[in-house]
Amino acid sequence: MLDALKPKKSTIILYLFIPVAMFVFTVFVPLVTAFYFSFFEWKSGQTIYTAFYTGIDNYKTLISDSIFWKSFGNNIYLVVACIIGQIGLAFVLVMFANSKLTIGKAVHRTFGFFPSTISAVCIGLIWSIIFHSKYGLLNWFVVNVLGGAKQAWLGDSAHVMLYVSIPLIWQFIGYYMVILFSAIAGIDQQIFESAEIDGANGFQTAVHITMPMIMPTLLVCLTLCIAGNMKAFDSIWTMTAGGPGYSSYVMALYGYTVSFSQSNMGYGSAISVGIFVLSLAVIGGSRKLIGLLTRGLGE
Repeated sequence: MLDALKPKKSTIILYLFIPVAMFVFTVFVPLVTAFYFSFFEWKSGQTIYTAFYTGIDNYKTLISDSIFWKSFGNNIYLVVACIIGQIGLAFVLVMFANSKLTIGKAVHRTFGFFPSTISAVCIGLIWSIIFHSKYGLLNWFVVNVLGGAKQAWLGDSAHVMLYVSIPLIWQFIGYYMVILFSAIAGIDQQIFESAEIDGANGFQTAVHITMPMIMPTLLVCLTLCIAGNMKAFDSIWTMTAGGPGYSSYVMALYGYTVSFSQSNMGYGSAISVGIFVLSLAVIGGSRKLIGLLTRGLGE
């Protein structure tokens, strides 16, 4: 009877084939296609059939492209800011929310996660209004409450990356809070009770007990955070479109501008491949670094 209820191997293969095929079609096919296009000079007015092969010229240009490397530096800035602001603040807030003195934990989770459900374009539009140089809420607060002068927040090339990081941090704190809540819920509460009896304070418990025990989950959060911010585009495009000048350009935005605004699909494809390679390198390096830090905290 039980053997009759077992699914056939052909059925299992069919069910697996559909998601695997979708994954290959949406991830690997565009990647391979972009890699192929990157070896061609393919500009406006031409098709793939009339484009001519240029070898690695696009990659030579990419290596010496100061705008691309500035965009990469801006992505690294976003990664660092969001690791601290998204995962770091989420961990701190989860520690407070898990305190015995905290009430309404479900409410904190619900309202914390809510910004993650909003479109990135809407987030960018909302914060553009907040940062508006004439009518923005922030300038209203500065003038009417602090007695200061209005500022062109998004027009400040020296600090614009900080300002575009704030919406990204605000949007995804709740997302990582939900993940960390789930990880901490799986820890035996007797461990925390034993630490409390031994005289450990909240900071010691968080750093030496909670953090090492949820390290696999933190690594997942770290990977998601880096991957997300290495391809950041929507909210920055909505808020600044990369300005002023190239001050808030990120790699995805630069690749989009080259590919579609400048109609240079060959070089835009090379930029896409560069984003992929650099993202893997940053993720791999970060995982090794956090592994070393974990061993240090464990000791």
